[in-house]
Amino acid sequence: MKLENMFKKTRISSRTQGHGFGRTIRPEVPEGLLRKCNKCGGAIIAEDVKAGYYICPKCGGYFRVHAYRRIQMLIDEGTFEEWDKDLTGENPMHYRGYKEKLAAAREKTNLREAVVTGKGKINGIETVIGVCDGRFLMASMGWAVGEKITRAVERATEERLPVIIYACSGGARMQEGITSLMQMAKTSAALKRHSDAGLLYISVLTEPTTGGVTASFAMLGDVILAEPGALIGFAGPRVIEQTIRQKLPKGFQRAEFLEEHGFVDAIVKREDQRKTLTQILSLHGYEAEKAAEGNGETEQREESRQDFADANETVKQAVAEEDSSAFPHHQSLTAWDRVQLSRKLDRPSGSDYIRELFTDFIELHGDRNYGDDQAVIGGIARFHGMPVTVIAQEKGTSTKENIKRNFGMPMPEGYRKALRLMKQAEKFKRPVICFVDTPGAFCGIEAEERGQGEAIAKNLWEMAGLTVPVLSIVIGEGGSGGALALAAGDEVWMLENSVYSILSPEGFASILWKDSSKAHEAAEVMKLTAADLYSREIIEQIIPEPEGFCQDNLNQVTERLEPQIECFLQTYTQLSEGELLDRRYRRFRKF
Repeated sequence: MKLENMFKKTRISSRTQGHGFGRTIRPEVPEGLLRKCNKCGGAIIAEDVKAGYYICPKCGGYFRVHAYRRIQMLIDEGTFEEWDKDLTGENPMHYRGYKEKLAAAREKTNLREAVVTGKGKINGIETVIGVCDGRFLMASMGWAVGEKITRAVERATEERLPVIIYACSGGARMQEGITSLMQMAKTSAALKRHSDAGLLYISVLTEPTTGGVTASFAMLGDVILAEPGALIGFAGPRVIEQTIRQKLPKGFQRAEFLEEHGFVDAIVKREDQRKTLTQILSLHGYEAEKAAEGNGETEQREESRQDFADANETVKQAVAEEDSSAFPHHQSLTAWDRVQLSRKLDRPSGSDYIRELFTDFIELHGDRNYGDDQAVIGGIARFHGMPVTVIAQEKGTSTKENIKRNFGMPMPEGYRKALRLMKQAEKFKRPVICFVDTPGAFCGIEAEERGQGEAIAKNLWEMAGLTVPVLSIVIGEGGSGGALALAAGDEVWMLENSVYSILSPEGFASILWKDSSKAHEAAEVMKLTAADLYSREIIEQIIPEPEGFCQDNLNQVTERLEPQIECFLQTYTQLSEGELLDRRYRRFRKF
C-alpha cells in the first residue's frame, strides 16, 4: 500500500470552556505528520513508520516501500551504482492516452520507469539488484522494465555477480500488448543463462506480485523469499472471484499460503532481510573482500585433515574387530530390541543433528510444485566453515510433533523437495548430507495421486548422477524405498541401534507369514541391524551409541560423527566428477 498520499488530512477536535462560552477548537495537524493505517485504522506518525522499515507500529502491517528507499535499507551507503536510469519505452500499440499516462507517472514518482537496477554491496558483498516500484503504473512490466531487468542480469552474468530482484507488480502492461508478454520470455532467458553460469539469483516477493511477473522472473529464483502477508499469484483475487463466482478462502494467495504450498523458500520479516540476504550470499560463496590466508593456516588444515583420517580409520577398525570398548552396552541386544530402540519417542530426530553439527542453517521450504512436506527438513548450512546442503527426514520427539511431521513418512512432495535441494547443491558445488529416519514413504490415496513411486524413482535416478558428494546417515528407522530415496549416495552410515530394511518387520511377517504378530521373529530373519549390514558391506560405518540414547547425551554421538564427516568431505571433495560418479556406480553395482 502507499504510505504517501494514502490518508486524508486529519483534524483533532476538543471541547473546552473559557470565559463562560463553549467553543470547539479544531487545530490542524501538519500535513504528513499523522496518518491512519488502512489495515488496522490506527493513528500513526509518518516519521516513526519511515524509521521502522515502513511497518505499522500498531498492527505490524506492511506499507509499500519506494524503490530508492528499499535500496537505501539494503545496500551499503555510498556503494550503489545505478544502471540504465534514463531507459524508457515507446508506445508499440499506439494506445490512446498511454504517453500521457507515462508522463504523469514520471512526474508523480520522479522515476523514468517502474524498476530501478544497479550494483551495490550488502555488508561488503557485491551484488546486482533490481527493485520494482509499485507507484509507477503498479510496477507493470512493459518493454522498458523487461529490458532493464534483462540488461542487469546479463551484466551480472558477465561480471559473475549474484542477482537480487525485489518483485512488486500488477503484471504485464496491457497498453503494450504482445510486446509486454515477450518480456516474460526475455527476462526468463537471461536468468537461465545466469543460472547456467553457476550464479545465484534471489527473488524477493513483495505486495503485490501478480500476473506476468509472477509467471516469469519472480518465481525463478534459486532462493525465493517473501515478505509476510504479501499477495502473490498469477491471476488476482478479483479476477478469480469474477471468473469462478466463488468467494476465496481467507489467506488465499498470501505469502504464507505460497510457503505452505511449496513455492516460497522462506518468509522473512523486513527488518531481517539485510541479514538474511547477507547469510544466503555468503553460504553461496560470495564474500566481502578479505586478506589471503597465511601458510600457517594451510599447514594447520593439513594436520587436521590427517588427524581426521586417522580417527576415521580407528573407528572403522574398531567396528571390524567388534571392539567391545566401542560398543560397551549393546552386544546382547536382539534385532527386535534394536528395532524398538530405533523407534523410541525420545530418540534424537533429524533436526537435533542439524542443530548440533552445523552452523548458519537456513531452512528452505517446498518442492516448487505442490507443497512443503513437514516430514522432510532441508536447507543450507556450514560444516566447519564449509557450505553444505543438509536434508533430514523428521519424525519429531513428541506426539504433537509426530502428527505434524506425519510420523516421518514423506509424501511425494517431500522427496521432490529433497531432490530440488540436491540439484541446487550440485549447481553451487555443495556436498549433501542426509539424515535418514522413516518407517517408510507414506502410503495413502493422496500420495499415490501425486506420484509417490515416481518421486522416489526420480530421486534414485538423479542421485546416481549427482556431481557432488552425498553422505547418508541412518539415525533411526531406514524403511524401504522411502529411506533409499535419501540414501543412494557415496557412503551410508548407521547408528548402532538404527535399522535399515526392505520394509518393517510387521509388514514382512504379515506378507510372508500372514501374521504380523511375528514381527520380532521377522526382525532376526531380515538382517536389518547395523552390524548385519556392515558385515555384508551394504554400509560403510557404524556409529556407536551411548546407553539410554536421547537428546541429553546426543553430544556423545555427534562428537564421534563430527571428525568422520570431516574426513568424508575431505576425501570426496578431492575426487574429480568422473571419479566420484564411477565410484558411486561401482558401490551399487556390487550389490
